[in-house]
Amino acid sequence: MGDFVKISENENDDAVEVPVEKNGTLLVSNVAAQFPGACGLRYRPVDAQSYRGVRLVDGVLHPPADGWKSCVFFVNYPKGPVIADVRSQEKRKLEESDAVTAAKLLRSEPRISDLVVLGLPFSTNEEELKDYFSAFGSVVLSQVKNDPVTGKSKGFGFVRFADYESQLKAMSMRHMIGGRWCEVKLPQSKMYPQNPERSRIFVGRCPEDITTEDLRQFFCQFGEVTDVYIPKPFRSFGFVTFANEATCNPGGKSLRPQAQVDIPTELMEVSVEFGLG
Repeated sequence: MGDFVKISENENDDAVEVPVEKNGTLLVSNVAAQFPGACGLRYRPVDAQSYRGVRLVDGVLHPPADGWKSCVFFVNYPKGPVIADVRSQEKRKLEESDAVTAAKLLRSEPRISDLVVLGLPFSTNEEELKDYFSAFGSVVLSQVKNDPVTGKSKGFGFVRFADYESQLKAMSMRHMIGGRWCEVKLPQSKMYPQNPERSRIFVGRCPEDITTEDLRQFFCQFGEVTDVYIPKPFRSFGFVTFANEATCNPGGKSLRPQAQVDIPTELMEVSVEFGLG
């Protein structure tokens, strides 16, 4: 029995050698580390015209009768709907809608978020969690939740990716971590507002040459600005999102409904309107 299995994504691609276990089996997680999203293997015997699937039991691939060295194996991916480019669709709709519709669309614009990983083996630590999910993209946060009294793992944790595409990739499949199937999804986190539009303001009557940095520099005097958005093509308005809902609360003191503010760099009046969306 060989120490490595030759695996390729397609017949014309170069093969990657993936190590087998001491008992001759191959872990799906090791295959997924080289081919993110992989869920199994297939191969074409010399005397056959069709592919044969490799037997899979609880995340473990078992060698065929002729062993792993008999041929090159090919990756199987789960079949399902193609993840649409949500961002481009929403921005295209934004260009065809008015300011009120634009505010509603921005509420659902995709953003990077912490992902909760459920069903973790109690022996999994944060470094192992990060190593596993690094196969899908750059991991900026890896955390295993432990019991404050016993110090033992609670069986779940959190990961955060550097980009939204990696987040989508990780959420589109099941994960075998440490011999257990784990679920990855968006949490109901208190770190994020339930109604993000309450911390966002609509800025109208913007001059055509204004930039997102101009708006950010001006509105940061009222509170921490987390996002600035100006639609393209230009439509004379934009959105500014604050970290604190109280900053743009119509009942607060920072900004008032229908406030009129002057941006010094542009020497023009900008109206700030609340309650859109």
